[in-house]
Amino acid sequence: MDLSSANLRVLCQIAESGSFTAAAARLGYTQSAVSRQALALERGAGVTLFERHPDGVRLTAPGLTLLRYARTILESVDAAERDLKGEPPRTELVRVGMFLSAGPVLLPATLARLADVAPQISVTTREGTTPALTRALRTGSIDLAVLSSRPPHRPPDGESPRLHLTTVQDTELVVAVSATGTFAGRTAVHADELVDAPWIATPSSNAEPLLGVWPGLPGRARIVHGARDWLTKLRLVAGGFGITTVPDSLAPIFPPGVTAVRVQGAPPEFRRVLLARLPGATTPAITTVAQAITAIAGE
Repeated sequence: MDLSSANLRVLCQIAESGSFTAAAARLGYTQSAVSRQALALERGAGVTLFERHPDGVRLTAPGLTLLRYARTILESVDAAERDLKGEPPRTELVRVGMFLSAGPVLLPATLARLADVAPQISVTTREGTTPALTRALRTGSIDLAVLSSRPPHRPPDGESPRLHLTTVQDTELVVAVSATGTFAGRTAVHADELVDAPWIATPSSNAEPLLGVWPGLPGRARIVHGARDWLTKLRLVAGGFGITTVPDSLAPIFPPGVTAVRVQGAPPEFRRVLLARLPGATTPAITTVAQAITAIAGE
C-alpha cells in the first residue's frame, strides 16, 4: 500500500471537516483535487474509505482504522522534521477547541492559570461550532473540546463509543442592547417587544445553530446585520445598530455602551457548557488542562 503524507493529511482533514468541499477550503486545494486524492487513497488501500452522502462525507470502518494510523504516522513525520532541524523538544502539548462564545471568557483566564500552575504544558486552541469541534475530537485533531448544549441536552453526536462529557457551567441567555437605545435603563423586556426589533445574527443552519435572534421569537425576525465575530456583534450593539442574543457569561467583557436585559413573556433559555474528550485513559497534561477549564468556568 503506497500512501503519501500529503494523502494522509487529506484523509484527516476530510474526517474532521465532514465534506470534500470544506476539507479543500481548509487545505487551500480545489474540491476536485481533494476528490482525486480521496480516490487515490481508496485505490491504494484497496477498500472503500468514504461514505458519500448528500449532506457530506463520513469515514467507513476501514477509513476510521486508517485514520488512527494516519495520525500516528503524521505525528512521527512532524517529530522527524523537528529533530532534523535541531528544534528543541516540545513541551507537553494539549490541543483545545472552544465554541465561539466560550473563548473570550474562558480562554485567557485558563491560560493564565496554567502558566502559573503548569508552565510545562503548552496549549494550542481553535474556535469552532459544537458539531465541528465534535468531529475534530473524534478524528484526533484536538484533545479537549468545550461544547455548547441546549435542552434536552442530548449527546453531541451519535457515534460510538460515547464521548466523556463533564458539565462545567449552565448559563442563561439574555439580550444585549445599547445602553442609550430603545431599551436603555431597563433590566427586562417582553418577548412581544422584540418582534420588530433590528437583530444582529450569526448565519446558521439546522446542523450548526448559532446565536442571534431570541429562540422561539414570535413572528419573523428582522435581521439587519449578520456577523460571526462576537466583537463585531457587540460593537454594533454599542453603536445602536441592533440587538443580539448572548449568554450572560459574556457580560464581564461587554464593551462600553452595551447592557443586558432578560426576556419576559417567554420561557427562560439556558445553555449548558460541556467539556468533552474521548473516552478511556488520558494523559496528566490533558487532565490538568481540563481541571483548569472547569475551575475557571465555576468561578
